[in-house]
Amino acid sequence: MKIAMVGSGAAGSVFASYLRLGGAELYLVDPYKAHMDKVAADGMMFHNPDGDFHVTGFHTATGPEGLPVMDIVIIMVKTTTTAAACESAKLLAGPDTVVVTLQNGLGNEEVVKQFFPASRVMFGCGNMGTELPEPGVCVSKPSAGTENMYFGPCEMNERTREVGEYLEKTFAAGGLRPVFYEDVRERIWKKATSNAGFNTVCAILRLKIREVYETPDGVKLVWDIWREASDVAAALGIPGIWEYMQEEMPRLIKGLGDYYPSMAQDAQKHRQTEVDSLTGAISMFGRKVGVPTPTCDIITSLVKAIQANYERQY
Repeated sequence: MKIAMVGSGAAGSVFASYLRLGGAELYLVDPYKAHMDKVAADGMMFHNPDGDFHVTGFHTATGPEGLPVMDIVIIMVKTTTTAAACESAKLLAGPDTVVVTLQNGLGNEEVVKQFFPASRVMFGCGNMGTELPEPGVCVSKPSAGTENMYFGPCEMNERTREVGEYLEKTFAAGGLRPVFYEDVRERIWKKATSNAGFNTVCAILRLKIREVYETPDGVKLVWDIWREASDVAAALGIPGIWEYMQEEMPRLIKGLGDYYPSMAQDAQKHRQTEVDSLTGAISMFGRKVGVPTPTCDIITSLVKAIQANYERQY
């Protein structure tokens, strides 16, 4: 199957490299011209725990114009530009094309469904760290000993099942531990709930995860976010999130305690954050199901106010 990776930065390049190692035909689409040119000329140097791989045979482009219709389009841009990426992806899609978002956070599939029919939309997430240290070089740090890629359809039908099974097989052949779920929402909500707590609070307080954990008022905010997310998920028919977060807290502190999460890094570097796909999305789903989310509402507004005033802050 022909696959276009729309957004081929760190995560997109890593996911594409696994798929290419698994035998897929890959088209990388990204405005980062130096990266696209380097991959076109020399291939991708791909580093992961299994070794160092020189991955060749990619097609590259800085935009979708002139590319063929794809069997699968994977959206891997920052969530702040998902709508624009979907608009561009229309040029790559035919009636049988399945559009897959593997972006972090919640609600990405809701944006994609504004541009493509739900019967042709899938969503999921990778469970790994990714880096793009220079053009033509990407690094994967997948979670060990557990599934590290998961996805499922908005609507199960013959075509989404075919694509889901193909992606599962191809990611596995490339070296991942993927799982194709008929209902992937529980996995998505577990990861997004975990991220929504420490990502946002660390960004606001400018602290590492362990530093927030050791601050009573800071860690209370994390628990309040997790409580609201769990209540919203339960109202959506996704139980067990609160119980999962009790188990997740010690794992996070042990494994990532001395780490600034991605949103804190974005705030440090004065970049736009993906808050709308974390606490913002919890609030959005809460409004849909009638569950109040006061902490998520305030946290989202605080992060947005911070990022709107980077240049004026002391």
